[in-house]
This record gives sequence, C-alpha cells and structure tokens, in this order.
Amino acid sequence: MPQRQTEQLHAAARGLDMRPVEEIGATLLAGQLDALRAVSSATVDIARGGQLMAEAVRAGGRLVYAAAGSSGLMAMADACELAGTFGLPPERTRILMAGGIPKDAAMPGDTEDDTSEAESAAAVIAKGDAVILLSASGRTPYALTIAAIARDRGAHVIGLANNPGTPLLALADVAICLPTPPEVISGSTRMGAGTAQKAALNIMSTIMGVALGHVHDGMMVNLRADNDKLRDRAIRMVADIASVPHERAETALATANGRVKPAVLLAMGAANLTLAEDLLTKADGRLRAAMAALHSHA
Repeated sequence: MPQRQTEQLHAAARGLDMRPVEEIGATLLAGQLDALRAVSSATVDIARGGQLMAEAVRAGGRLVYAAAGSSGLMAMADACELAGTFGLPPERTRILMAGGIPKDAAMPGDTEDDTSEAESAAAVIAKGDAVILLSASGRTPYALTIAAIARDRGAHVIGLANNPGTPLLALADVAICLPTPPEVISGSTRMGAGTAQKAALNIMSTIMGVALGHVHDGMMVNLRADNDKLRDRAIRMVADIASVPHERAETALATANGRVKPAVLLAMGAANLTLAEDLLTKADGRLRAAMAALHSHA
C-alpha cells in the first residue's frame, strides 16, 4: 500500500530539532497555512454538506458527529458550538467518539480500531439523520463502521478525510477531501489535518445555520443568550436590525424571553409576541421574510 500523504515526512522537517525556536515556529505556521489552503479545493463539497445538514435538521433529523482521536476532538468542538451559536437544541446533536469523550488528558489510540464499540455507538443513528464522519487517513475502522451502518439505516453520510481515494470518501453521500500536505511533525494530524478539518467544519455548520435562517446580515439571530456578554450582544442585534434605541431593543428582548428574532419584530412594531411568532412560523424562521411580512401586515 502506498504511503498516505498524512504519514509522509514534510520536506521542511529535516533538521527541525536543530533550528532556533523562532524558525521552528515559523515552519510550523507555514504548515498550518498550507493546510488551510488545501480547504479551498473543497468549498463546493463543504457547501453541499452544510445544505445537507440543514435539510436533515429541517426534516426533524439529528446531526451525528463521529470520529476518533484528533478528528474526534475537531468534531466535538463543532458539535458543542451549535446550541450556543445557532440555538440548535442540544438533543438534536450527538457526538460519537472512539473511546468516549475524554474526561482527562488521556486519549488512548487503540480505540480507533474498535469496531464493536462503533457498532454499539451507531445505535443512535436513525433514518434522516445527517452523520458527519471525520478521519484524517480516511481509513479509520471506527469511522468506516459507523459510515456503513449509517448508510444502511437511511441516514445521510458526510465524510471528511485528508487523503484522496480513501474508503470513507467512497462511503459518503457528500465526500469532502481536504488534501493537506505532509505534517511538519510526521503523522501528527492534530496539526495540519486537524486545522483543515476544523476550518471545513466551521464553514459547513455555518452554511447550515444560514440555510436554516439563523443568520441575518452576519449576525447569529438564533443564539442562546445565556450570559451577560451574549445578552448584551442580543440587545445590540435587535437595536441594529430594527433600527431602534438600545432601551427599546432591551424591552422587546425581555418581552420575547431573550429570543432575538421575535424581539426584532416587536421592536419594529409587531402588536404582540403572538403575532411576531406567527410571522416567523409562516416565514419558516427566516427573519428577513418575517420583517417583510410585518411591513405588509401593517
């Protein structure tokens, strides 16, 4: 079997340990930038993945992230942000990580080969779910087992791998190849491959948020404002979108129980919360369409 790109030795790595630390840092940064450039070749597929995630959520399905090792950490980071950023109920997202989510700094490597654990973990997958699988090598047994089960159950499979022509990509409905160059620290896929995966996930889940109507002019209008910083951000969003003073925005947000979208409509003149919510329901949660409907209603 030919050596995979993620396992090869980087051309700039020879003698790395003998260089000044500043030069080592510059070489590592160059590796990270090269990894990010690799994402640009996959933007069309990443967008397709984001749309597929949105379709699954809209139809009542769940998002299931599955991976092992460093890829699992990238998956977990994206999954855990969806509730706070886009207001996606936490129960609509599942994280399947080989060996379980770490409770300390220990993350054993042998769990990625545990297909029996993968079979057990995949029990949560149902028809209509969107299953997002990550594997730098594209050959991780844990990810491949879950991908095959997901396909059999009628779930949508989105696969991200850093090596082309690999089994995970062949199993995916949406195959996202992130052809990162060899790691500066050979095989340390937490670096270049992980950076590319995180960037791809950031883009993909944000496209999902936009498609679901949770982004308005670059503002996350479906966020869960559960701390002072986010409450202040929510007030500023309402004031900005509705073009009203801060005080009116704050009052509208309180009436809407901290929800930005209905608060905007209230601040714009919706007679009551019931009307604001009805306009949003008819607009499929899209604030811009609800705002236009409010103008027509008036």
